[in-house]
Amino acid sequence: MSSEKLAPVCLFAFNRPQHTLSVIETLKASPLAKETEVYVFIDGPRSGDERALVDEVAGLFSDLQGFAKVHLSRREANAGLATSIIEGVSHVVETHGRVIVLEDDIVTSPAFLSYMNKALQRYETDANVWHISAYCEPYSKEDTQRGLSFLRFMSCWGWATWANRWSHFEKNPEELISSFSDEEIFRFNLDGAADLWVQVLDNARGEINTWAIFWYATIFRNRGLCLSPHESYAENIGLDGSGVHCGEDLNRPERALNTDGSPHFPDIIAEDGTALERLRAYKDPKLTKTQKLAREWRRLRGQARRLFGAA
Repeated sequence: MSSEKLAPVCLFAFNRPQHTLSVIETLKASPLAKETEVYVFIDGPRSGDERALVDEVAGLFSDLQGFAKVHLSRREANAGLATSIIEGVSHVVETHGRVIVLEDDIVTSPAFLSYMNKALQRYETDANVWHISAYCEPYSKEDTQRGLSFLRFMSCWGWATWANRWSHFEKNPEELISSFSDEEIFRFNLDGAADLWVQVLDNARGEINTWAIFWYATIFRNRGLCLSPHESYAENIGLDGSGVHCGEDLNRPERALNTDGSPHFPDIIAEDGTALERLRAYKDPKLTKTQKLAREWRRLRGQARRLFGAA
């Protein structure tokens, strides 16, 4: 692949130097690293006590070798991850037409850059494909020889897209709430297997400030598809309580990352029903009792509307 066609990497960092160092080291292990430009966006500290950590993170990039070029951008004030990613991705993708995105807790396989770039090139002109995922949930995949599937669901733990898709991105929870039907919410929630919609509601209430759920909503509204590997090219090492949004999960099983840099890409651009059902089966047990009751209420309310025209 020509170096002129390689997508740049956006790396978003903040106050976790050890996590960030691990991300840098695994990314440098890619054979394509030396031909890849990296744009680093470091958010500002939330308090004076945090500045030393943010400075330490910035120091990791002061004379970083191993990439074609490293562009470093620092904020003086804290903007939050959502603003950092939305503005950073928008800036880079407008310049380069495509982008690969990592956060400071996403380590990658040596085959990560090859997979991402080949997928971006393969589906660039297919308007149905909106997102390339590097991560997949650890659900059972008996037919792993297929390697890749298309899903409505996207993962933000290592991902890529194109400028003409990202240009549709909008973060407007109130507009989503007013426009989505119960049937659309049901499909958005993987046909009732997960309560993803609650993230939209929590953003509207000001309880959280996130971005990924709105990128998923953008893809969903445009009937886009996301390419997902059956074996992850990336893993999240930030589920140790150090992150802002992901929480803590110390019981996650360790998995070997995918080393296939030239997987067989699907020729049929359609959601894989088998992969969707396995993802749904994996997600469903993780719903809390309250979430399941809320899901069932929305389903029954939707049925009432369809049967009786209820408001």
